[in-house]
Amino acid sequence: MNFSLHHIVREPKIKKEKNPLILLLHGYGSNEEDLFSFASELPDEYFVISVRAPHDMMYNSFAWYAINFDADENKFSDIEQAQSSLVLIATFIDEVVQNYPIDQKNVTLIGFSQGCILSYAVALTYPEKVQRVVAMSGYLNTEIADEDFAKNDFSNLKIFASHGTVDQVIPVDWARNSIPKIKALGIDIVFKEYPVGHGVAPQNFYDFKNWLEA
Repeated sequence: MNFSLHHIVREPKIKKEKNPLILLLHGYGSNEEDLFSFASELPDEYFVISVRAPHDMMYNSFAWYAINFDADENKFSDIEQAQSSLVLIATFIDEVVQNYPIDQKNVTLIGFSQGCILSYAVALTYPEKVQRVVAMSGYLNTEIADEDFAKNDFSNLKIFASHGTVDQVIPVDWARNSIPKIKALGIDIVFKEYPVGHGVAPQNFYDFKNWLEA
């Protein structure tokens, strides 16, 4: 089987007929090993699969889409690349459900930074494929999602969002501004802040793990 995305797998320690899935989406300039470093700490019954973004930036760093700067040093995202990555992730979810004993009604995306932005977009575009999102250090960019996403049924979608209050890469206000937009869609969302920069605080990890287990 040729999968759409390169990935690494931690099999569940507790094997069931169908196991839940956690899919890890790394940030810009990172790789699949990054978030996988805490795979062993995640609940035993999950398949934990960490994927590598498709755009190679050299030296083992990858991106879901390019971030470009114009002459005035304004930063902007390559929306077309982001949308093609969204389709790749959605296709990959279908592939892993077909090829591993995974419960397609129990899929969690955990995304950090650019992976968080993609997690939001995938869940809003394909809420039938994703039941939970852990959205760390990112924000909602509705330009990436399908243009009719607001018509989707989000009754089964739950989100845990978190951000560092001194994040120097993605301002905490971007995350805060995303929350009312998500609530307006009727989505169940928990939002927490931590006194850190662009990274995952230990407390953040424990909080989302407890949220997952609840």
